[in-house]
Formats: sequence, C-alpha cells, structure tokens
Amino acid sequence: MKSDVSSIDLVYLWVDGSDPEWQAKRNAFLGKIGKNKSTDFNGRYANNDELKYSLRSVERYAPWIRNIFIVTDNQTPKWLDIGNPKIKIIDHKDILPHKSLPCFNAMLIEHFLHRIPSLSEYFLFSNDDMFFNKAVLPTTFFAKDGFPIIRLNRKPFRRFRWFLREQIFKKPHKLYSRALFNATELVKHKYGIYYNGLPHHNIDSYLKSDCLRVAEQIFKNKIDVMKINHVRSANDIQRIIYSYVALAEKRGHLRYVSSEESLHVHIQKDRHYKNPEKFNPTFFCMNDTEYADDNDRMKLKAWLYNRFPEKSEFEK
Repeated sequence: MKSDVSSIDLVYLWVDGSDPEWQAKRNAFLGKIGKNKSTDFNGRYANNDELKYSLRSVERYAPWIRNIFIVTDNQTPKWLDIGNPKIKIIDHKDILPHKSLPCFNAMLIEHFLHRIPSLSEYFLFSNDDMFFNKAVLPTTFFAKDGFPIIRLNRKPFRRFRWFLREQIFKKPHKLYSRALFNATELVKHKYGIYYNGLPHHNIDSYLKSDCLRVAEQIFKNKIDVMKINHVRSANDIQRIIYSYVALAEKRGHLRYVSSEESLHVHIQKDRHYKNPEKFNPTFFCMNDTEYADDNDRMKLKAWLYNRFPEKSEFEK
C-alpha cells in the first residue's frame, strides 16, 4: 500500500464561541444539565482567529494538501473564502447521528470524521490552534508502506502516576485524562498492550478505513454509548484509540517526539512564547485553556499576526 500524494486531506474542528445564536443554543442546553468548569469554559469555544493563521501555515508549508474540511455547527468564518475549491464546510448534522445533536463535545465529533463525504483514505486532523512551522511532505505523515506515522509524547511512568493520583492522593482526574485512560484500557483489554505514550497535541495522520473499522466494528458498542455525551463526560473515549489500534495491529509507525518536533504552548504563560523560536519545531500548538483570560487571548492574536502576516488564498 502506497500513499497517494494527490489525495491527502486535512480536517479541522472549528467553532465561533462569540456567535449569539450558537451561544443561545449552548446556554439553553447547559441550562438543562448544569454548568461544569471542566466541561465548559471560555477557552474551549473562544474564537481567536487561530484557524485563519493555521490555514496561512498550510499554504506556506503544506500546499500539496488536497481538500480542507472544516467541521462546524452551522457556522462559517466570516473571513473564509468558501469559493476556494479546496475548502469544504461540513456541518455536525452531516456526520453525527441525530441523538448526538446539539454537540459541544469535540471528543464525540472526532469519532465521526470518517463519515465526512469524499474524505480521502489518507487524512490529517488538526485543531484550529495547531500550526505548521516548517515545510512538510506527505512522507512527514505517512511511511512508504502507506501507514500513518504516529507521534506520541513519551510517558514511561504514566500508569504509576495515574495510580498515585487516584489511589494515593485521591485527586480526581480531569475528563480529558479520563478519556485517555478509557482508550488505553480498551486497547489493553482487546490487544493485551498498554501504551504509555500520550497524544502530542498536534497535527496527526490517519487512515479513514481504519477509523471506520475501529468506530463501527471493533469498539462500536463502547462508542455507541458516547453518542449522548453532548458535553465532555466520564465515559468519553479519546481519539488516541485509533492510533493505539494501528500500532497494536502493526498498521502504524510509532515516533516519540520532543519539543524540537512538536511544541505545545500554553497561551497564558509568557515564557512559552519564546519556545517556537528556541526549538524551531515542525508543528506547534497555541493552547487556550481554563487558565487563560481575555488579555492572554489578545496577546495570542497579536503574536499570530506577527508570525503569519500575509493573507492566504483561503481568505476573502
């Protein structure tokens, strides 16, 4: 199996949290279930125009990408040129089952990316806060045999740390960590392998057919239970499960990363802004969290503009 350079697609999830209609929909739904700091905070939905700058990085460093699918909830960025032949807007209702709508849970949405109409067998997935920082090639993401290169952060004592936090210190895990644990345990039970490596939180590569098989055959029953998780929930399964299965079945190539390849920046930490220059990574992520405030987000916008000042072909 060889990867086809002409048919590698890129998928984003995107939301404009400042949209009044979307806010009304979310608030009406959260009013039914109650707000929770770990499932609902401004940074999860804030629109800092990251997608605009991420697409500028695509044009500069990965112009060979075929189609760019933007998965949204009945929204379109005002600045986006939807007439560009590479751009495809995908609404949640186009890929999610009716029982999952409305959906404010990215972990659930990610289990249905393989349903995107006309999505290539070979595709990349990115959040809108992830960026290319160097020229990349299809071989950056897929090996000669066509299988994805799976980038993980090395965490050799992960299992022990989990036990220590939960059993000794009695500190509850965040829902994101719980979703990672759920994915790891499912793969361990099915394949007898416990993967310590964690997501590098940057652009990843997948085979559509493998995603379909995991979501709709191997772990269908577990993912079916998730379909009513409109917001993050304790039984969520993180998409790392697709990469773990690929590794377990020898349909992927493991690559542990360092900051020189894949960099994670927390936007509320001033010292982190020096790291893209210091490490000059292939990818970097500008992560907005519950610890960031509006001043941090204004700083991020200015920094991104300085980093990628030229408009791309994807803008009006």
